Amino acid sequence: MSYAQPTAKHTARHTPSNLLRRAIAASALGNATEWFDYGIYAYGLTYISAALFPGSTAEATLFALATFAISFLVRPLGGLFWGPLGDRLGRKYVLALTIIMMSAATLLVGLLPTYASIGLWAPALLIVLRLVQGFSTGGEYGGAATFMAEYAPDKKRGFCGSFLEFATLAGFSLGALLMLGCSVLLGNEAMHAWGWRLPFLIAAPLGMIGFYLRARMEDTPVFLEMEQSAEKKQHAKISLKELLTEFWKPLLLLGGLVVALNVVNYVLLAYMPTFMQKQLGMSDNMSLLVPLIGMLAMMVFLPFAGTFSDRVGRKNVWWFSLIGLFIAAVPMFLLMSHGTAGALIGFAVLGLLYVPQLASISAMFPAMFPTQVRYAGMAIAYNVSTSIFGGTAPMVNEWLIGRTGNNLIPAYYMMGSCVIGALALIFVTETTGCSLRGRGIPGKA
Repeated sequence: MSYAQPTAKHTARHTPSNLLRRAIAASALGNATEWFDYGIYAYGLTYISAALFPGSTAEATLFALATFAISFLVRPLGGLFWGPLGDRLGRKYVLALTIIMMSAATLLVGLLPTYASIGLWAPALLIVLRLVQGFSTGGEYGGAATFMAEYAPDKKRGFCGSFLEFATLAGFSLGALLMLGCSVLLGNEAMHAWGWRLPFLIAAPLGMIGFYLRARMEDTPVFLEMEQSAEKKQHAKISLKELLTEFWKPLLLLGGLVVALNVVNYVLLAYMPTFMQKQLGMSDNMSLLVPLIGMLAMMVFLPFAGTFSDRVGRKNVWWFSLIGLFIAAVPMFLLMSHGTAGALIGFAVLGLLYVPQLASISAMFPAMFPTQVRYAGMAIAYNVSTSIFGGTAPMVNEWLIGRTGNNLIPAYYMMGSCVIGALALIFVTETTGCSLRGRGIPGKA
């Protein structure tokens, strides 16, 4: 199997290893901060819903899941705002702003008064903060992946990009560990009273470290090269209408891939603790611990899967993941209902089958667009698809299980998303080893 190689005009330049490590760290910390918020929200859902929402436990849980989904409604607006800005002003300036906004919104959730104190103002303020978080996140992942991909060597983009997803799981795991640790140490009564707030307060130092790293970095070599070219003005004037008309195909294909990616992602990471507790009858702490162990196992394999994608191609590892998840979804969810050991094995199998997708997206997705629209194209397509299918997955699955009484709904939901991803993948161009420089779409003749 052969891949399109960089032309002589766009031969890759060597990036010093220390600069590459700083670029990966600067990109990854934003991802970690974003998913730290998701981790503490997902793993503290029982406490958050009781503190900030009215109604019975079931009603409050559904309201809390709906609030989680609300933040995704504004992610496309964030992509529309931050993406074109990142293509005009530079990647690093936008990324420095988004990480501050994300961490500030997460911090403030931990300071909210309870429903018992201020009534409906409590969930209203939470919704506002989730909207701020969603708007800033709309520019975060597309920019971070673009920043990393444009710094990485062409032949090691999968390996370098895997650390962005390593940070995703690290941030989520840190949030989960903090919430679980507080629950074990403080006890149920203290957690409901005030303990659930503590993990949210960690967001501030995470955001400040990320801001510091990003503000001190130079912008990517690929972006600076475009800045210095005679085509700069032409690049800067590309409108949203032109983006949608000229690059509709990669926008549509990326959206299809993201359906598969994020339905599986949010079912496994964000919804699983609630599913295991409410539908499988596991204890509070065990329903948090089982997915956490699975995520730690996934983190070990991410760099290896990223390196493997550099050797065999992004599409090949995606085919393996999509087919594997489609086949294994129902058996593994059935296995989860057979005690703690079954839940651990079932989650681990699905998580490891998901790893090839997760490890390769930061290298694969930015390469679907040319430099002048890379940030905007990725941010818009990724966030529109995520807002419709990804962030709503926990709420939709909980609602469908409640209506049907069928605990296999999440498995069917994942299978359907894999079919959509496979249909998109058929038409995706392989870009392994291709240069990201230039005006054309990488991998196109």
